[in-house]
Amino acid sequence: MAILVVTGTGTEVGKTVATAAVAAVAAAAGRSVAVLKPAQTGVRPDERGDADEVVRLAGDAVAAHELARYPEPLAPATAARRSGLAPVHPEDVAEAAAKLATDHDLVLVEGAGGLLVRLDEAGGTLADTARLLGAPVLLVASAGLGTLNTTELTARELAAREVRLTGVVIGSWPKAADLASRCNVADLPVVAGAPLLGAVPEGAGALEPAEFRARAAEWLAPALGGAWDAGAFAAREAG
Repeated sequence: MAILVVTGTGTEVGKTVATAAVAAVAAAAGRSVAVLKPAQTGVRPDERGDADEVVRLAGDAVAAHELARYPEPLAPATAARRSGLAPVHPEDVAEAAAKLATDHDLVLVEGAGGLLVRLDEAGGTLADTARLLGAPVLLVASAGLGTLNTTELTARELAAREVRLTGVVIGSWPKAADLASRCNVADLPVVAGAPLLGAVPEGAGALEPAEFRARAAEWLAPALGGAWDAGAFAAREAG
C-alpha cells in the first residue's frame, strides 16, 4: 500500500488528525512517509496548513507537500477561480503522488472536504485521482446522526468508479457517545461494505505531539499498522 488516498464524508470530520495517526503509526514502524495535500484552502501563505499539522502531530520524519494554496475557505475549484490562481487537476495530483511513492514507503494523499469536492472547473475530483493512481481510499467519517447516509453515498460512488474502499475510520469518537453514535459502530461497516478500521478519540489533535504519537496505534486497526480491535471497541462502546 504505497499510496493511500484519505477522504472524508464532509468537512470537519477529523480527516487531518486521522491522517496524522496513520502517518505516526507508519513512521513508528520505520516506514518513510509523505503526506500530500493537493489543494489547501482557507489559509494565508504564512499559516500552517493541513499537511504541516500532520507533520506537527506525527513527527518531523514525515514529509509535507502541497500543490496549491488558496486564501479563501472554499472548495478548491471555487477558491482557485476567485483568487485568480491556477487550479489543481487530478492528473497533477496523481503525478505528484506517484513521484513521491518512488522515494517513500507510504504516501498519504489527503483531500479537501468530501470525495466529490471539485478541484478544477472541469469537475475533476479526488475520486478521479484515486482512479488514476489505482490507489485505495480510506474514508474518515463522523460518529453521529447522519453519518450512515454520507458514508454509504461515498462508498457507492467509489464502487461505481471501481476504486477500492479499504475501510472507514471514525474521525472523532465522542467522550460521551450518544445512542446514534453507539449504534453506528455496528452500522458503518455495513453501509460502507468495508471494515471499520479505527476510531480517533475526540480532542486527539489537541494532545501534545509526543503523546499523540505514543497513542496513535491504539486508535487504528492492524490493517493500518495499529492495535485497535473493532470487536472489543464495539463491545465496550456500543453496549
